[in-house]
Amino acid sequence: MLKELLSKKYIEEPQLNCAQKILYSSNDAYNLGLDSEALKLVAGFGGGMAIESVCGALTGGIMVLGKLFHPSNVEEKERLAQITKDFFEVYKNEMGEINCAPLKDKYRTEETKCNDVIIKAAEVLETIIEKNRKNI
Repeated sequence: MLKELLSKKYIEEPQLNCAQKILYSSNDAYNLGLDSEALKLVAGFGGGMAIESVCGALTGGIMVLGKLFHPSNVEEKERLAQITKDFFEVYKNEMGEINCAPLKDKYRTEETKCNDVIIKAAEVLETIIEKNRKNI
């Protein structure tokens, strides 16, 4: 559902960065209830937080995980930390990297931009969410 929504509605939006594309599509897919003001918070996370550090698609995904699995106690905080760690590990195993610069070097083209990187983040995020919602 997330990957399809991302691909149909947000992936080709040139004014949105990688983090925004993940958060906006997740907001729709999972009914997160984030208004336009809340969605603005993700704007600075694109391009690996503008320094080609951790990929914006992944930092956007962490925002989604935080909203869906928001901890109200220490045990839930630890669970969210593990879910986040799993998200990064699965992505890194599949793509070979979590940082923007090497991901761009390996996957970005002029034609498709970083679409493959973003779509893979959506796929992994969706899998992690489904797995962990079953365990609630």
